[in-house]
Amino acid sequence: MNWSWDFVAQIMPALLQGLLVTVEITLVSSVVALALGLVFAVAKMSPVDGIRRPAVVVTEGIRRTPLLVQLYFLFYVLPDLGVLLSPFLAGVIGLGLHYATYTSEVYRAGILNVSAGQWEAARACNLTQRQTWTEIILPQAIPPMIPPLGNYVIAMFKETPILSAITVMDLMGEALAQANFNYRYLEPITLVAAGFLIVSLCSAALIKFLENRLNLRAA
Repeated sequence: MNWSWDFVAQIMPALLQGLLVTVEITLVSSVVALALGLVFAVAKMSPVDGIRRPAVVVTEGIRRTPLLVQLYFLFYVLPDLGVLLSPFLAGVIGLGLHYATYTSEVYRAGILNVSAGQWEAARACNLTQRQTWTEIILPQAIPPMIPPLGNYVIAMFKETPILSAITVMDLMGEALAQANFNYRYLEPITLVAAGFLIVSLCSAALIKFLENRLNLRAA
């Protein structure tokens, strides 16, 4: 089968629309993963057993089961229980919740990396818990977190093709639809690979830039 630029021009609008959906899902899922991951991290570090143990059980349970199974549960099982989610919403919840369990470990490691003397100094200065976290702990903990958190965001972006299993018309879903309809797979799949490669490289460069800026500001 020879490469056809005419076919590329024909399917490109659909693929660009799918790429837009992929980026949207990645961005929204990243917000969910980063915010919920911080909640999980703080809960797992809580001295209260009633908070710490359930958080550990939930995060370990999610992390030890495949993402595809979780997506199927959200999209195909929950409707039997009376909860109907759109493909987009199910994908966002699935990706965000799954990766929140990983980002929670990044947060926890970063927070534990702050020396105990910083906590003691904050208490000695009679700072409130909010001031201690926002002005002392997090400004020191966040810069080292940027590379691993950024890597998880890129990993989420590369995981989005799995959402085609729950009928999300992202980049991969549009490519498969065009390929199956026209019985041509060379161009759609090649363009999908190129699209993921380009966006991933640009995202990695942006994360590196952000890391350098934060390190410079901290210095």
